[in-house]
This record gives sequence, structure tokens and C-alpha cells, in this order.
Amino acid sequence: MTEQRAYGGETDGQVSCWCCGSSQSEASVIRLGDHPEVAVCLGCAHFLHRQARGREDAVRPSPATRARDALRTVRRFVVGRGWHQKPVIGRLLRRLGRHSP
Repeated sequence: MTEQRAYGGETDGQVSCWCCGSSQSEASVIRLGDHPEVAVCLGCAHFLHRQARGREDAVRPSPATRARDALRTVRRFVVGRGWHQKPVIGRLLRRLGRHSP
């Protein structure tokens, strides 16, 4: 029988992401400050950060926000065509995606 931890959905050191449902180790999740029962995996945390940045940019338009909007449009175009999964160029595109806003 596996032991339940203090927060729901955790057994054997594995935690379920509240966003995508994947099973992750405790070291691979982010906990919310006032709600420690909520665990979000690092991939979903990055996605949420990009979404939050997009909302902030919509509220405060500037030349920098327009540049970030253009990058987001290019990202959607690349992902929509599946170029990020190509053997040669995909690796470069994924690396650029991780380091862009």
C-alpha cells in the first residue's frame, strides 16, 4: 500500500500537475504560495508565464510589446506547421522558443 502525502494526489514522490495531469517528481513542480496543494509542472509554468506576459502586453502597448506579439505570431506559425518537430531545424527552433518571450 502506498502512503498518501500531505497534499492530495501524491504517492511515492510523484505529483500530478494540475494543468496537464502528468506525473512529475516533487523537484520538477512549482507550488503556489497560498495554495501548496496546487502543483504545476515546469513546462506548464513556462506556458502560463508566456500567457501572463501576453495579457500584460495587451494592457500596456509599446514598441517592445508589438515586437513580442510578432514573435508570438511567428511561434504560432512554426508550431502550426510542425516545423519545431523537424530533425535538423526543429532543434534550433525549440531552443529559440525556450529563450524567447
